Amino acid sequence: MKKGIHPKLKHTVIKCGCGAEFETLSTVDKLHVDICSKCHPFFTGEERFVDTEGRVERFKRKYGEQGE
Repeated sequence: MKKGIHPKLKHTVIKCGCGAEFETLSTVDKLHVDICSKCHPFFTGEERFVDTEGRVERFKRKYGEQGE
């Protein structure tokens, strides 16, 4: 491996939208995630719909509601 081209690793705190915090090594100082292993439906067994970008509303605006 070449010397001097790799970024330095530092201790990083990862914060989730649910309030959980994890500490790990990364090249950035702080990370924020929307879903972690403590709140993800696969791990918790709960069903939860996450619409972070408003996809449903955008689809309804674009194509309209065609309920007949």
